[in-house]
Amino acid sequence: MQPLTGIVITLNEQANIADCVRSLSRVCDEVIVVDSLSGDDTVAIAEAEGARVIAQAYLGDGPQKAHGVPFAKNDWILALDADERLDDDAVALIESLALDDPQTAYSFRRKNYVARHWIRAAGFYPDSVVRLYNRTTAGYLPKKAHSSVEAPKVEATAAHLRHFTYEDMSHWIRRIDALSSRDAWAMKERGVRPSRLQPTLHAINAMLRKLLFKGGLFQGMDGMTVALTTAFHAYMKYAKLNELYELEQLPQR
Repeated sequence: MQPLTGIVITLNEQANIADCVRSLSRVCDEVIVVDSLSGDDTVAIAEAEGARVIAQAYLGDGPQKAHGVPFAKNDWILALDADERLDDDAVALIESLALDDPQTAYSFRRKNYVARHWIRAAGFYPDSVVRLYNRTTAGYLPKKAHSSVEAPKVEATAAHLRHFTYEDMSHWIRRIDALSSRDAWAMKERGVRPSRLQPTLHAINAMLRKLLFKGGLFQGMDGMTVALTTAFHAYMKYAKLNELYELEQLPQR
């Protein structure tokens, strides 16, 4: 196996960062944390776990995840979110890879959890994401919301990441609030215009996609929960986009 650099971006992740750094350290010989000026103990905890911390005000999802790459001493990058962990099968797979083709990136299947409950409904599993790539040929797209790795080739693996997405249902709602605000800002940055129809249309589309095309209608409470929360997220990010434009028009006090 080639040497790896683990990279994770953080903002107030003191509850997650220690376990994330430890997980990366199972296969990486260095870990870099790009911190968005956290106000909690994220930085101190990361450094105590042996990570190198780089402070950087938030640039948007893709640019922030790309920011730490030039600081890495290795070309092979393993990127995790702070709430993701390598499952044992992912560790075994990575250790078995020769990593002799820089053109190939590797995707993993995420197990998404709410507390201890693994949600498999309505597209929440296998939820494949590219996390291992060579920086000479691949990297995160410069999208400010929901970026992903672009690579010449992607090998889909059956290995898993555990994604501790939400602490509980209340945390799920709080995350939708935070992420929809970030998404609205990113859309405005790239020139998406306001519309009174967009919030409703996107919410209906999200609901139908999850209930019908992803099978949530037949997957019990989990399917309905995923459909409703996805629709709510879609509605709120477009409603907040409208709000951002409205606030620009208000006279200064």
